Amino acid sequence: MATIRELPTAPVAKFERIGAHTHIKGLGLDENLRAVKIKDGMVGQEKAREAAGLVVKMIKEGKLSGKCIILAGPPGTGKTAIAVAISKELGENVPFIQMSGSEIYSTERKKTEVLIEAIRKCIGVEIHEMRKVYEGEVTLVDIRTAPHPYNPYQKVPESVRLTLKTKEEEKTIEAGASIAQQIIAEGISEGSVIQIDAETGRVANLGLCLESQKGKAYDVDTRRKVPRPNGKVLKEKEFVYMLTLADLDELNARQRSGGLFSLFFGGSESKEIDTEVRMAVDQQVKEWVDSGKAFIHPGVLFIDDAHLLDLEAFSFLGRAMESELVPIIILATNRGVARIRGTDIRSPLGFPVDLIDRSVIIATHPYDLESIKEILRIRAVEEKIKLEKDALERLAEVGAKSSMRYAVQLLSLAAQNAKASNRDKVTVEDVQRVDDLFMDVGEAAEYLKKHEEKLLVH
Repeated sequence: MATIRELPTAPVAKFERIGAHTHIKGLGLDENLRAVKIKDGMVGQEKAREAAGLVVKMIKEGKLSGKCIILAGPPGTGKTAIAVAISKELGENVPFIQMSGSEIYSTERKKTEVLIEAIRKCIGVEIHEMRKVYEGEVTLVDIRTAPHPYNPYQKVPESVRLTLKTKEEEKTIEAGASIAQQIIAEGISEGSVIQIDAETGRVANLGLCLESQKGKAYDVDTRRKVPRPNGKVLKEKEFVYMLTLADLDELNARQRSGGLFSLFFGGSESKEIDTEVRMAVDQQVKEWVDSGKAFIHPGVLFIDDAHLLDLEAFSFLGRAMESELVPIIILATNRGVARIRGTDIRSPLGFPVDLIDRSVIIATHPYDLESIKEILRIRAVEEKIKLEKDALERLAEVGAKSSMRYAVQLLSLAAQNAKASNRDKVTVEDVQRVDDLFMDVGEAAEYLKKHEEKLLVH
């Protein structure tokens, strides 16, 4: 008999990346849509969060489609955090796409094509379909074979006889060669719970039945265990698919595409999707919605550094907002009165005035000392950093003097310095050392001005 001994389970190291906004869980509002000072990873910016809460409520009620929201404020005041919090509040079914204003400039595609693809990725389509399926636990499987038509010495599956069992009934069915091949390929045997589409013949292996002999006998089994299905063996079941308009565009374009390239390589000859394809998809989706087969989930397109868009992109967004199928567009900028890219016109935020007129503007303000301290405390917990009280106070002072982003960066650097000194906690000495080693924006500007004569000038 083989000797088997159990070993202590070692913790599995997994890849973990801590992003700048991984601590954001929502807008941090109460039931009356009033901002709580510290909640869901959000600190301060009460007016901006309450304004965003009203936006979220209108989005959920379907009353804000085709509108534009502008987040305006100095750098490091939480504009991206508010956009991420909006996406968290909307839920999983609502698409959220984040991009930078510089991403529209591509050598392969037009700017408008990049924008329209991003817009259509933000519009979710929830498709409901009722299909007849055979579902149950396999209690008997009998695969019949026949000689291969081109090789009489080889056998191929000809048909299959299955006995399926649910909690209410047991039924025996017989199917053809295609289903028999799927049964063999999926490794389906007695005890498996399967689902067969009555129309297409597609077979899905749902797992091992908990009530079967195999399910009771094997304590260690890699297969998923599921309970025996309820109801009849042949039943109508609702299937729900979540797609976006961009997914439907691509599927429709592949069906329509022909030519030598797509025939041999399965790709499309064009990198852009025709307007006719998108119009056909829109018409099909409208028919599904009218018949109750689909539901539209308008999502959010968040464009950070939106002042990098040019006049052509702004004009396209303004026209797109007037169409029927369009998401909520959020633009973020840290500019004051600036030149609109591609023109000599100076305008507030660097946006065209007509776009500003049709938008709602949410302002963010610099954080105070207490808010910076709370944000640093939350980031320390998120990054698993232990901080002494004096170190936290010193970091908060640096953040109030320079910027909150600089203080967050010093937090990680101070943790590395403490680790190099074999200390578990970050002390004020660690903060002071990294603050001396690195420069903030103001110190960098002073340094460059001091050594201006020795630096290269383009």
